[in-house]
Amino acid sequence: MHRPIMPPQVFRLVLLTIAIVASYFMARWLLTPATFHAYGFYRGEALAEHMTPEPVYAGRNACGECHEDVVKKLAAKEHRTLGCETCHGVSQPHVENPDVKLTKIGDNHCLRCHEANGARPAFIKQIVVKDHFRGDKCTGCHVPHQPNEMP
Repeated sequence: MHRPIMPPQVFRLVLLTIAIVASYFMARWLLTPATFHAYGFYRGEALAEHMTPEPVYAGRNACGECHEDVVKKLAAKEHRTLGCETCHGVSQPHVENPDVKLTKIGDNHCLRCHEANGARPAFIKQIVVKDHFRGDKCTGCHVPHQPNEMP
């Protein structure tokens, strides 16, 4: 009986497929961390990394230690559900060293929440920027901690 001869192009494709599969397994073996699959489908070391992050946000209580009057005013008005760092940015460096100044509030901070967007809840007051502004900035007409009061 005569054995069928494999065409050379099929033989090359088989060799190429074997080489690709072998290189995949070699790369997987070299690049997969030793702790992968230790606790599930992720790196076991990731748990320790995520449990010990450096604190970045100080929290409202840290702000209240020095700015108690502002925190009390804020708690009674429209922005009572917001943390200080929502508008002022990361404050941990400021808490550690009061000489480090916080970010100045600009219109972009106000417009993040108050620019008209149908996806936002109806209880958040929204504006159409081109109709609302009269050439002044938000803080020209509104006090940031009590937006319904005039400066």
